[in-house]
Amino acid sequence: MTPESLLQDLVAIRSESGSEGAIADYVASLATAWGFEVRRQGHNVWFELGQGGGPRLLLCSHLDTVKPCEGWVIDPWNPQWREGRLTGLGANDAKGCVASLLWAAHQLKEQVQQGMALKGTALFAFVAEEEVGGVNGLPTVLPLLGALDAAVVGEPTGFAPCLAQRGMLILACTAHGESAHVAHAQLADNAIHKAARDIARLSTLTFEPHDLLGVAKPQVTLVEGGITRNQVPDRCTFSVDIRTTPNLDHEALAQQLAGELESEVKVHSGRYLPKATDPAHPIARAALAVTGRSAIGSPTTSDWAFLGALPTVKLGPGDTHRSHRPNEYLTSQELQGACEGYARLVTTYFDMAKGV
Repeated sequence: MTPESLLQDLVAIRSESGSEGAIADYVASLATAWGFEVRRQGHNVWFELGQGGGPRLLLCSHLDTVKPCEGWVIDPWNPQWREGRLTGLGANDAKGCVASLLWAAHQLKEQVQQGMALKGTALFAFVAEEEVGGVNGLPTVLPLLGALDAAVVGEPTGFAPCLAQRGMLILACTAHGESAHVAHAQLADNAIHKAARDIARLSTLTFEPHDLLGVAKPQVTLVEGGITRNQVPDRCTFSVDIRTTPNLDHEALAQQLAGELESEVKVHSGRYLPKATDPAHPIARAALAVTGRSAIGSPTTSDWAFLGALPTVKLGPGDTHRSHRPNEYLTSQELQGACEGYARLVTTYFDMAKGV
């Protein structure tokens, strides 16, 4: 087996969110054959490498994919290597990360068997349902992993260390008015007009920028209102999606907007909190040293959102702009670089974390 054949096998297994059983079986069987003691819950698979003592590092990526969209020129589940790239559903997001992490674990285990002393414990976790909110994924596994000192989340970042990630705050807003016949509009209070004033206000707002992520801007994504064409509406609802930055507090932001808008403002979802890791932390320093790249920020959410205050780096092969698009691919060069990079990151982190 090679990293390329491993990735090809993974991509060929259909694993849309909620249907990861077959790929979880494959990963569990492969890791067992390599000598790891595998644990599993649902469609989540994990194992560890180390003798205890030293820091505990989680390396995690997701097994699921989105559904295929329109525009594929090949069968999304019949991947073939052509001219150094593998095209298939999930090749970029995030089975390239899964293959690279698995291969790195395999290589590290062989080095340990040959006498290398691993100065900590590396926990490799491959989880479900990341693309649909992770309810049956990483959050269900975390309580079973024990104490953790740092984490790496495998997502396509061009193998540049991502030290900040946007969160997601969704607000449900309701403009209340008073209804009347359109011919007697002077007796009414048009809720759509009220909502329109608030929507116009939101379009002008920006918040304090973040060094790696820039500014957050509220986006109105859904609007519903009206009763009939000849009746002034007494209610209009609209949804606001804010991709927040680590310097913004969700509760404070919601309260701020509630004070600025005419409409009623309620939090629909705020569990995807923005994240950032101190560049001076050993996991950040190790990622920067191993990759030789500058730190970046990520506009997309990931399983990092569920790791609380755990120092984390989001890092993986591939390009985020290929994700959720037809004909996504990963190159052999990206894959090979990540296999080596993840393995070096584990040992470099353990060296840097010594004594911290």
